[in-house]
Amino acid sequence: MHQPKSVEFATTYLSTGLKLHYAEQGDRMGEAIIFLHGYVDSWFAFSRVLALLSPEYHALAPDQRGHGNSDKPECCYTADNFAADIDAFMEAVGVEEATLVGDSSGGMIAQRMALSHLHRVSRLVLIGSPTTLLNKEAVIEKGQEILALNDPVPPEFVSEFHLSVIHHPVPEEFLSAALEESLKVPAHVWRDYYEGVVLTLDDTPRLAEISVPTLILWGERDGILPREEQEWRAAAIPNATLRVYPETGHAVAWERPEWVMRDLEAFMRGGHPA
Repeated sequence: MHQPKSVEFATTYLSTGLKLHYAEQGDRMGEAIIFLHGYVDSWFAFSRVLALLSPEYHALAPDQRGHGNSDKPECCYTADNFAADIDAFMEAVGVEEATLVGDSSGGMIAQRMALSHLHRVSRLVLIGSPTTLLNKEAVIEKGQEILALNDPVPPEFVSEFHLSVIHHPVPEEFLSAALEESLKVPAHVWRDYYEGVVLTLDDTPRLAEISVPTLILWGERDGILPREEQEWRAAAIPNATLRVYPETGHAVAWERPEWVMRDLEAFMRGGHPA
C-alpha cells in the first residue's frame, strides 16, 4: 500500500472496550490534529494530506470502530459510540485537546465531539461533510443496497461506491488501496453505521452551540451536498469560515490534498484561507 514515509502505526486499548489501530506522524510535542475518516474508510483516506503536512504537528488518524485494522464489534455504531471512542482514544494516547478534522460523515462525528466533548476540541475542520444526511435522496436510495449487503461485500459494489463521489481524478494506485481498506469493513458495519449515523444523526438544531473556530471545506461539484447547506452551516456556526473548491467533488481530501493541507495549516496558524 502506498503511504507517507513518515507515518508510523500503533494500536491502543480504549476504555470503551476496543482495540484501536491508528496512524501517527510528526512532532509528538507539537499541536495535535486528529483526523476522522468517513463511512467505510480508514486512516488511509487522509494519506495524501498527511504526506504533505508539516512535521511540526502531531497528527493522528485512527481507524474508527468497525473500520480498517481496528476492532469490529457486533454492536454499537451510533454517533455517541464514535464520539466516546474518540474521547477514550485521546485519553489513551495522552492528548488533552486537538484540532479535529472530519471527512464526510467523519465530520458529523467531529461536530458531535465539539458539542458533547468540547474540552477535547480546540478547532474543527469539516471536509465535504454533511450537516445531516436525513434528507439526501441519493443517500437514501443507496441505503437500500447497503442494508441488503452480506459478507463478503462485493468489490464491485465498493468500487462503484467510491467512484460515485469523485469528480477530479485521483491516482489509480490510491484508489486501489482505498478499495482494499473499505473491503476490511464487514457487512454488519456497513449496515449498522448506515442505520446508527447516516439515518439518525442530525445536530443541525445545535450548530449555534459550537464555540470553537471552524473551517468548512467543500467541493462545488459535490453531488451529495448542496452549496446552500454549506453556506447555511457556515452562517449558523458562530466562528466558521467556508472555503469552496472549484472542480472538486465530494471526496475533497482524496481529490485536493494540496489545497486541504494549505488551508488546514493556515487555519492552524490562526489565519484564514485565501
